[in-house]
Amino acid sequence: MPENKGLYQHFLARIKHVGDKLFLNAAYTTYLYSDIDPLCAKIQAVMSGAGVQKASRVLVQVEKSAEAVLLYLACLRLGAIFVPLNTGYTQSEVAYFFENSEPDLCVCDPAKKNMFNAIADKKQVMTLGKNQDGDFWDQVQSINREVDIALISGNDVAAILYTSGTTGRSKGAMLSHENLKSNVEVLSTLWQWTEDDVLLHTLPIFHVHGLFVALHCALWTTNTVIFHEKFNVKDVVADLPRSTVLMGVPTHYVRLLDDEGFTQETCKNMRLFLSGSAPLLSETFKQFEERTGHKILERYGMTEAGMITSNPYAGDRVAGTVGFPLPGVEARLGNEQDGKGVLEIKGPNVFKGYWRMPEKTAEEFTSDGYFITGDISSMDADGRISIVGRAKDLIISGGLNVYPKEIESLIDEIEGVNESAVIGVPHPDFGEGVTAIIVLDENVTLCEIDISISLKDKIAAFKQPKKIFIVSSLPRNTMGKVQKNQLRKQYADIYK
Repeated sequence: MPENKGLYQHFLARIKHVGDKLFLNAAYTTYLYSDIDPLCAKIQAVMSGAGVQKASRVLVQVEKSAEAVLLYLACLRLGAIFVPLNTGYTQSEVAYFFENSEPDLCVCDPAKKNMFNAIADKKQVMTLGKNQDGDFWDQVQSINREVDIALISGNDVAAILYTSGTTGRSKGAMLSHENLKSNVEVLSTLWQWTEDDVLLHTLPIFHVHGLFVALHCALWTTNTVIFHEKFNVKDVVADLPRSTVLMGVPTHYVRLLDDEGFTQETCKNMRLFLSGSAPLLSETFKQFEERTGHKILERYGMTEAGMITSNPYAGDRVAGTVGFPLPGVEARLGNEQDGKGVLEIKGPNVFKGYWRMPEKTAEEFTSDGYFITGDISSMDADGRISIVGRAKDLIISGGLNVYPKEIESLIDEIEGVNESAVIGVPHPDFGEGVTAIIVLDENVTLCEIDISISLKDKIAAFKQPKKIFIVSSLPRNTMGKVQKNQLRKQYADIYK
């Protein structure tokens, strides 16, 4: 019989030796490592009863909970493809993801059941709340049926994560079991995780950072996870003394530094602070070291490849850089000029392609198989990489990706709007603030509040412009293209 290469099988082989060790310690419940497989088998049985099979897509938009983690693991156990959605996505956004992924099952928050019923066949919709409520969890608790772990190859798709494009609709990045396994195997060694680590988990679990980096590393090394529903400074400060590892985005570290209770004594048991999802300012790096004695370890990754580079654990962590390519990852600069170029990568972590978009997939790879990240980078003689800009017109606000084209398209649909440009400019809390500059039709008297109201229910809150400016015209080059660089300079200080 062929060997099972599924990620769940790899996790199971590691966790079966630790017995009743505490796995997830959430505010309302706890789960032991010995609870994982029996519960995942029950969840799998419920999904199978709903028509989910190997390679079926399971579309999930739920609040962060321990049960949501188990749902993900059960999808791995079954061989179903997990499709997590940002909890901020609106009905129109979710409708696109449903149409594109064609799931056999949708699992949503109980408060969103009517919204999902309007999008999908009611038979496809089940609910899972953050407090062990919802009809899905009711069935899990009542079911009593044995189901086998699916036989999975490393090349089988484990998850589809949607990442927006600058010129069109969101693309579903297909990540295989081997993509995910290779990444966690490298990271757990590189960052020197041990079974004694305690992870303080404050990130969302609908994207790579919180799910595939933080939780995977904890599972791989059988750590206890202190599981917070969201990042709250006071709660984090209270739990840091009993933790050893924290993963965050730059916004989190800025907020910790603003809290008087965050001291070197608070961090005395901490082994590692990691930062990603957005650039960490050198100023934050320096202030954090002065306050705590710890150097934040910055790394770099993306939806299509998980983690790509990392500053060293034992070596020099240099502010403003994202370190070296991970073992097994090849990196180079394409179209290099003056020491800078677009970072191109190849390795076992690189995704299989975009779901049902073969032409778009082909565009994103070079002829010799390197994935074109779209991030303009520099690389020193030792191979240390710095991200210096983005070839793709991307905004990262609070660690979340925002694509201007999507917002511009919605603004331009508003009656009375002639054109718009959406940019990201420095923001003290979010890293970059989403900012809209709008030109109105002649004799139209729309104001900034009118624009905000029009956008409110069409896009997630994190995508909505924090400031809107009405102007008479947008700067353009001789070819007629809007000069966003000029706009970024002009509005650079608006959030200071």
